[in-house]
Amino acid sequence: MQRRDLLSRFSLGCFGWLAATPTSGLEKPALWLASPYQGHENLSDYWVSEKYDGIRGYWNGQQLLSRSGKVLNPPAWFVQGWPSAVFEGELWAGLSQFEKAASVSQQKQANDNEWRAMRFKVFDAPTLAKTFTERIEIYQNLVKQIGRPWVQAVAQNQIQSHSALNTLLQTTVQAGGEGLVLHRGNSEYQSGRNEDVLKVKLHEDAEATVVGHEAGQGKNAQRIGALWVQTPQGLLFKLGTGLSEAQRENPPSIGQWVTYRYRGLTDKGVPRFASFVRTRPAVER
Repeated sequence: MQRRDLLSRFSLGCFGWLAATPTSGLEKPALWLASPYQGHENLSDYWVSEKYDGIRGYWNGQQLLSRSGKVLNPPAWFVQGWPSAVFEGELWAGLSQFEKAASVSQQKQANDNEWRAMRFKVFDAPTLAKTFTERIEIYQNLVKQIGRPWVQAVAQNQIQSHSALNTLLQTTVQAGGEGLVLHRGNSEYQSGRNEDVLKVKLHEDAEATVVGHEAGQGKNAQRIGALWVQTPQGLLFKLGTGLSEAQRENPPSIGQWVTYRYRGLTDKGVPRFASFVRTRPAVER
């Protein structure tokens, strides 16, 4: 289907992204981004840790920022005693509690009880010109220095075989976790996406923006049958699998970000077996 045909058939609204706008005077953090695990890597080069399903946070020495550079607003007691050193982690509300973490993180004045359920899982000290193996001890010592139970250092371990990694992944997911992360031990911190940091998950997932609603048929008459979504790269495709009855009655609105799961890409770059997972807030993960 041509783009002009899609635009004429569906009410698409505005294509403007909902990602948070960096606060004036603050630079967007130049973060290291993970690439997908391929299964051929030399695992002896890597450290493995759990991938926590929350909102990425970057402490710049004075303020806690989101991935996009938006200032987050934890209560003063939450960041009391945090040093001027730069470190980053995941604002995490517990297993399978991404929506709660996102809700609390994006509020300007969430109440103390909501924040007391949050943990900041520290996993790196990004501005240091040292290898990741060296930075592990540095961020662990920062967490000890802070000495608050809600600030926790992510454990790093080494694993020797891909079969052992798969077993660990299965155990983590069965317990409610999202997946694993591999960090190459001899790599210094760098911005962008490369194979020195890898995400290990049972399924690939990504984000897209809702740009249209397609009417349903049969049992879904009078409700939506699918969402039309657009990736940040401009790819348009239909997302129908995975929507609940309630979501078909009250679908994600035009312009809202959603997360979808898929298994590889077609020759044209379209996600295979794409399935709706959840809506996601404007806060960057």
